[in-house]
Amino acid sequence: MPELAPTVQQWVNVVLIWLGFGCVAGLLARLVLPLREPAGLLTTLTLGVAGSGVGLAVLSWAMAGPPMNPISPLGLVAATGGAMVLLVGNAILHRIVHRDESETGAETGSEEQKKA
Repeated sequence: MPELAPTVQQWVNVVLIWLGFGCVAGLLARLVLPLREPAGLLTTLTLGVAGSGVGLAVLSWAMAGPPMNPISPLGLVAATGGAMVLLVGNAILHRIVHRDESETGAETGSEEQKKA
């Protein structure tokens, strides 16, 4: 099997760490914050990875330091918090979109009933 260049290998390791850690943070956020809105596994994991980035970026900004390493207890708390924020945002967006669809469907249904 061909060997990767050391720089490429390092970036592959970093990406895999972030993906794995983001998945754990997303699942923890989903356990802590069980919303009624049905989010699939892919949505939860995607929001977990994105939330890890958001949470750790906010923590790094708040501490006015270098970027945080996700593999730490504080990093896990920040990543889970970021994932929770994105899960709540997703739930709100989901309800807004479905409310608009149900209102449009109700108006269309009542117009059809008036015509009949």
